Amino acid sequence: MTDNATASDAPQRLAQVQAEIDKACKIARRKPEDVTLIAISKTHPADEIVPLLEAGQRVYGENRVQETQEKWPALQERYSDTKLHLVGQLQSNKAEDAAQLFDCIHSLDRPSLVKALGKAFDKTGRQVPCFVQVDIGEEEQKGGCAIRDLPALLEQARGADIPVCGLMCVPPFGIEAAPYFALLAKIADDHGLDGRSMGMSGDYPTAIMLGATHIRVGTALFGARD
Repeated sequence: MTDNATASDAPQRLAQVQAEIDKACKIARRKPEDVTLIAISKTHPADEIVPLLEAGQRVYGENRVQETQEKWPALQERYSDTKLHLVGQLQSNKAEDAAQLFDCIHSLDRPSLVKALGKAFDKTGRQVPCFVQVDIGEEEQKGGCAIRDLPALLEQARGADIPVCGLMCVPPFGIEAAPYFALLAKIADDHGLDGRSMGMSGDYPTAIMLGATHIRVGTALFGARD
């Protein structure tokens, strides 16, 4: 475990995050059950995840196909109701593996991936819900579809029978996130999409108050990394 997190801390950390979710929902006049907490377990070994599983957390986020293949089968044998979300960038050649592994994909961001996922879903018989990742801060180094290209990508995804459930964003680091969350919510509304995957450990209460349906929380649950 990290220095800041021990197995006995897991229930307390989870309860604290859930309390913050409840508080933000109360302010926003929303129902807590309408917000999905995704525990970001990427890079954390199984022995750090088990305490949260034992505490009742059932939705987890990973960013690499290979790590998920190595880490999660044994965990899911014990905790069969666990749901896995892919929150990292997805290479097109890993689309079939992702279709088999994950219950939701948060990083659909380009036409080539639409084609790859469409083929993967047909081959595996699984229709995995997808969030389209939007480059909300216009940062070239980050993944995400440019806002101007979003209508065409959504049309292509729907044409490929990909179940688009919403939009996802990662605001620029070190800048107030609220305007970016508000912008993503508006864009989602404009396109008739209900899902908004936004908000991490440092800003998820703000994201909830601005309409987040899925929040991606790592540090607040697992402790600071070494």
